[in-house]
Amino acid sequence: MHPMVKPALRRGWLDLHTAQFGMAPAHAMVLGPMDRATGRFLDLLDGTRGLPLLRDEGRRMGLTDDRVDALVERLAAAGLLDDVTGGGPAADTLRGRETAIRRLRPDLAALSLVAREPGEAMARLAARRTLRIQVRGAGRVGSTVASLLAGAGVGEVDVRDGGHVDPGDVAPGGLPAESVGERRDLSARRAVRRAAPDRPPRVSASAAAGEDPGFGLVILAPRRAVDVHAPDPADTDQLIASGTPHLHAGVVEGTGVVGPLVLPGETGCAGCLDRGRADRDECWPRLVAQWRSGRPHRVEACDLALAATVAGTAAAHALAFLDGRLPSCAGTRWEVAAPDLVWHSRPVWPHPACPCAAAERGEGNGKHPSGEEEPHATMAEQQPATSSSRTAHTARRSGTWRAHV
Repeated sequence: MHPMVKPALRRGWLDLHTAQFGMAPAHAMVLGPMDRATGRFLDLLDGTRGLPLLRDEGRRMGLTDDRVDALVERLAAAGLLDDVTGGGPAADTLRGRETAIRRLRPDLAALSLVAREPGEAMARLAARRTLRIQVRGAGRVGSTVASLLAGAGVGEVDVRDGGHVDPGDVAPGGLPAESVGERRDLSARRAVRRAAPDRPPRVSASAAAGEDPGFGLVILAPRRAVDVHAPDPADTDQLIASGTPHLHAGVVEGTGVVGPLVLPGETGCAGCLDRGRADRDECWPRLVAQWRSGRPHRVEACDLALAATVAGTAAAHALAFLDGRLPSCAGTRWEVAAPDLVWHSRPVWPHPACPCAAAERGEGNGKHPSGEEEPHATMAEQQPATSSSRTAHTARRSGTWRAHV
């Protein structure tokens, strides 16, 4: 182990014996009390020394070996230390790809703030290169989501859509202007390759033999507003049957939507959403039938700024899930509408009549609120709407906190 104080956290001294690491309250911590030798020892934790050399340096400062070991252990337990050699063989491979690691260094620093164990951030970043996801929809939202995920280090990002690129599909970070007239799926895949920091790893032996390894996540980002507002359960039947996690995202008439993240059999799905709405409003099926069968709009209301906001939020939630955490969009639709642009959540309760069987697990007890869906917590307040068998990392208390060294 070559310990290093996480470089993402800036250090400042509150007094002669107390140091604060980090500025933003979500990840900042205060260490103390410290004597002068301990304070100088922190400067040695820069990743260039292993524990034997740190013990040698500590003895020159008057620190015993036990004191050095205890300091390193406590700082690691507080989430302040990283290990520049940790993360396993996959992390070592990624470190050897100099161009990629230079591109991903800010992502690694951000991961280090939520990955507490030394070396864990690099391990998660390396794990992204093995992931395989699919984005369905290559409009302003879908193409940007795909490029963001590829740029964040996800190994394989497949994009599916039909038709040809319209001028209105062009978006910074998504489809470029020169792609107008080309096939949407091909143009979006080229955008993904341009955004990726490195070539993806070689396909596995099973994939090379023709076996479909499936996707770790499918993101549904339809261009049609009605498919965002009222997703057709039939579009996700196969995903439910195969147990594939999927995330809905898009823009409908000046309202951005992210979620729900559907964990089949565990959280509410598009079928649950549709049945819940029909329970609350007997006119709902009639409205949906008219929206889907009516003459298509020539232009959908999807401004660039809102589309980019939705794409960025959806990509962040997707990465949180792919990195092993349970984001707040699990079983919840987050909505943000112009002009106020305040995020609100609308739970998607598992419905007892839905064949996805999420209600059988007791998620939400199969209940859903009476009356029209009302916005609940803001994004800053919301917790995941449902429990899950997927491992969820316990969140640290909000605000700057103290660790004794």
